[in-house]
Amino acid sequence: MADAEMADAEMADGKPCCGGRYKNTPRADELQADLQRRLNRVIGQLNGVKAMLDDNRYCGDVLVQLSAADSAIKGIERIVLQNHLKTCVVEKVQAGDVEVIDEAMDLIKRVTR
Repeated sequence: MADAEMADAEMADGKPCCGGRYKNTPRADELQADLQRRLNRVIGQLNGVKAMLDDNRYCGDVLVQLSAADSAIKGIERIVLQNHLKTCVVEKVQAGDVEVIDEAMDLIKRVTR
């Protein structure tokens, strides 16, 4: 089943599910605003890196800015993972779906590389 079909099938009752493309429990407004702020900062950093490359700036300076953007992205990943564990994973375990633990472990491995 294609991703779009799976998402449609899981939303047949009008409620998106954690296992699909949408969260069952919306992110808190404060968390959503924090994530948007952080993402906007990273986008600004990456635009700055692009400008540095366009201006033929020194490689070391470019690498420092890339490292800063990478650290910011990793911070966002940790926040989203924590929210995922506290909401999506907990909800699925409470509903009897313990297979979500394997998915969570795979996500943790990916994020902590």
